[in-house]
Amino acid sequence: MTVHRVRVDALDGEVTLGHREVRHLRVLRLTEGDEVRVFDGKGREALAVIRQLDDARAILALLETVDAAPETPTPITLAVALLKGDKLSDVVRASTELGVTSIQLLSTRFADVPDISAAKLERLRRVAAEASKQSRRAVVPDVLSPIKLADLPLTTQGYVAHPGSSDRLADLLTWTASVTLVSGPEGGFHDDEIDLLLTRGYRAVTLGKRILRAETAPLALLGAIVATGV
Repeated sequence: MTVHRVRVDALDGEVTLGHREVRHLRVLRLTEGDEVRVFDGKGREALAVIRQLDDARAILALLETVDAAPETPTPITLAVALLKGDKLSDVVRASTELGVTSIQLLSTRFADVPDISAAKLERLRRVAAEASKQSRRAVVPDVLSPIKLADLPLTTQGYVAHPGSSDRLADLLTWTASVTLVSGPEGGFHDDEIDLLLTRGYRAVTLGKRILRAETAPLALLGAIVATGV
């Protein structure tokens, strides 16, 4: 039997859900007495039973904690250039399914758009939450406001997709430190931007002989990690 999953703010005894989640429960045709799984977006998950459900709110009583799906041995940050249209939503959705811990948006020289609105940023965060729910993750990645490429932190385990490299991510990756993956815009990174990343500890890696679209490249990077089976 399918057990439906619900995102909550905290796993404390009794949980009250607002209108958005109530509407979701109604669509699923759940009723009082049905069980659901709840997760807090930080790695904890539990079974709960619906004690009360009406048009305005739902009250859930927690039953017991359960083991959440395993995460990668160390956190993975995906730093991705701003993309136009729905491309960012597609990247956020798929990268959440593939296990990123956080998504750092980047403003780069050839970025498709110079910035995003607060409303678009909030929508991306909702996309991440829904993707975690669908993929049975108990962690919802942070989607962070755009920063300049120069403001990316120094790293001992950072990799940037770059057609000029022959190094493969799978040959370099270790789990001795957190991982940051950097992916550029449709026009790619300027040579100066690659040089900047290299001076900050990032290593250039290849994604094969083909030129990938900006929304495909970050998922190829993550796919190389997923393929390790960790």
